[in-house]
Amino acid sequence: MEILKVNHLSKIYKGAVSYEALSKIQLTINQGEFVGIMGPSGSGKTTLLNLVSTIDSPTSGEVLINGRNPHTLTPDELAVFRRRELGFVFQSFNLLHTLTVKENIILPLALDGISVQEMNTRVNHLAEKLGITAILDKRTYEISGGQAQRTAIARALIHEPKLVLADEPTGNLDSKAARDVMGIMEKRNKEDGTTMMLVTHDPVAASYCNRVVFIKDGELYNEIHYGDNRAAFYQKIINVLSLMGGNADEFQTIRV
Repeated sequence: MEILKVNHLSKIYKGAVSYEALSKIQLTINQGEFVGIMGPSGSGKTTLLNLVSTIDSPTSGEVLINGRNPHTLTPDELAVFRRRELGFVFQSFNLLHTLTVKENIILPLALDGISVQEMNTRVNHLAEKLGITAILDKRTYEISGGQAQRTAIARALIHEPKLVLADEPTGNLDSKAARDVMGIMEKRNKEDGTTMMLVTHDPVAASYCNRVVFIKDGELYNEIHYGDNRAAFYQKIINVLSLMGGNADEFQTIRV
């Protein structure tokens, strides 16, 4: 079943010199897939994420999430759609520092008027899966970066969204915390069937996906699938990145 379908998606930023950030992109993500999006800076991968997440609107083409085009909804409908259908994980965690870990996680449910009993059941169940039960009552400034990102993942998953969108989720983490976070995302994908789309510069993070789609100059460049083991997949990712060119320092190739 298709969770995300992107049809002939283009985005042109108008200005003194118009700039085509994306050109006629075609992409399908099926239920239960974990898909990585990679490409050099300026390739269009963030634009793609912004169009899928409805932060930005396409110039032409369409985005279908679970068969619906969110770009045709009214602002009120869109707010509900994003809150119920999508989960977001950001590089900067985007947690509210005035709230505890638990309060941050249940925020999407509180906005939807879910009962306190149901919220407690869900948060306890998810916290156990993510290994953050012990920090539920802590404030966000009392926890590590890795714990903060686990909290953000819990918040993204608590309402069982159709699609989780992750934007450089390991960008602010050291290599051990990054591997822990990617392992958690991979496990939730495999065990719970959560559909995920990950935008990343990091080949190590991308190696946790089922497949990786590469974008260059606003167009699809290549696509590779996991295969037998992570080490071989990681190497395939590195090979495509080196073929794509771009500056070596754009990709964190040393963090294994």
